[in-house]
Amino acid sequence: MRQQLCDALVKRAVNPDMIFMTGDLGFMALEPMQAAMGARFINAGVAEQNMTSVAAALARQGLDVWIYSIAPFIYARAFEQIRNDIAFHALPVKLIGNGGGYGYGVMGPTHHAIEDYGVMLALPNMSVYVPVFDEDMEAVITRAGTSTRSSYLRMGRGEPPEGYPVPAYKPWRQLTRGDGPLLIAVGPLASTYIAAFENLPARQRPNLWAVAELPISQSPMPAELLAQIKSAAILCVAEEHVQRGGFASELLLYLADQQIPVPSFKHFYARAHHFERYGSQGFLRRQSKLDVGSVLAALEII
Repeated sequence: MRQQLCDALVKRAVNPDMIFMTGDLGFMALEPMQAAMGARFINAGVAEQNMTSVAAALARQGLDVWIYSIAPFIYARAFEQIRNDIAFHALPVKLIGNGGGYGYGVMGPTHHAIEDYGVMLALPNMSVYVPVFDEDMEAVITRAGTSTRSSYLRMGRGEPPEGYPVPAYKPWRQLTRGDGPLLIAVGPLASTYIAAFENLPARQRPNLWAVAELPISQSPMPAELLAQIKSAAILCVAEEHVQRGGFASELLLYLADQQIPVPSFKHFYARAHHFERYGSQGFLRRQSKLDVGSVLAALEII
């Protein structure tokens, strides 16, 4: 998604009040933005806490501020500054974290971002964006950029089937339809299920939804999804996030508050920061049983 991010921010850079700061990352990816922005493109160095506080100060002056780093360096290393300087003052700083979930694979648990949006949503005035497809990035940048709230953008890598017609961006999108279980997946993880689900007979095929914006209170569920939840025999959530504090927790609390019963529930989630072996994002998803084969087996479809 970095190329699409760069393209979208280059378009936005016509705004003279826009400032972009990076924590010494973006080589071989963000050079067009650096050229377009000139002195407004700032390499803050490996000093994420300082970059965050400076971003808050610039936003307090009315500037349009975006900061970028590897996901855990953005939300974890600078958490106190995000909490105290940005969230507590309701400043619309946009934090961009690349490599959400297990995106950095073999680089190990220090580089995994599997508690990120749960942590960020615990803060006041914070919105989270988890684009599903690479093509979502322009719409996400526009939506985050026009919001008065603080924002965290969790970037990954869109993985739709070859030739798949990516649907226009919406916070909630139904990607497959059938008479099987209802499964809501967060961000690009949803795209990894499309091909296998589409190959199933309609009576077994899950209704697959992708969510790209949180909290639910800021991007309410469409009526069609609510109707499917009310009629479903089983509701499932898949997310590349730890079990506690993630989307599943928020969804169940939301449904309880709305007095919508959930007859049966399954949660597929990131099971650990590290396993016996290191591996790619795909390997770590399999270890967590987030891969499509594990999901279908758990649903007793295969």
